[in-house]
Amino acid sequence: MKLSKATWIITGLGITVIAAASLAFYYAQQGSEQSRLNQDLSLAGLRLENYSFEPLSSEKEELESQLAQARSQLEATKVSLSQSVESIEETDTLFDIAEDHDVEIIEIKSSFLRSETLGNITFSTLPLEVMVQGEVPNLIDFILKWTEQYPTGIATSVEITVPTTTNEEEQPDEEAEETVTEQPSGELSLLIYTYEDD
Repeated sequence: MKLSKATWIITGLGITVIAAASLAFYYAQQGSEQSRLNQDLSLAGLRLENYSFEPLSSEKEELESQLAQARSQLEATKVSLSQSVESIEETDTLFDIAEDHDVEIIEIKSSFLRSETLGNITFSTLPLEVMVQGEVPNLIDFILKWTEQYPTGIATSVEITVPTTTNEEEQPDEEAEETVTEQPSGELSLLIYTYEDD
């Protein structure tokens, strides 16, 4: 069946009307979406204008302060560790001297190095508290050798304890027997001075 020219024109006009209506609907939707996006953008701009950068600035200052504090703690730890190493070296020497003089070191206590200034000279001091046991002549030799080994060290306090001997009578007929309760001991407070070269 053959379509007439008028039918073709009507069909073409119908298709054109449908296409135009579809395009109009699409543009209307896009317009409302564009309007919504413009409103969102305006709101975001207002929020950004009203946003205060002060909290960020104070937060930055706080973080910088924490960083400075962490760096300070790191430096203090480094100094503490180097002082511990020096203290260990000094105690090793003490053990060597004790072994040479047949003296037993019972306990060593040491605090960290302290800086002191006398006039324009800065020096560090390392205090050591040492408890030793041995025969009295050996204890004296030990102290003398230590002061000889460390001419910049002094013994600020030396206390030697000699145990008492007691007589025990087991039977009245037998001779009294002497017993020694413990070995002589010494408590020493030592101080080592070291010059700090700037």
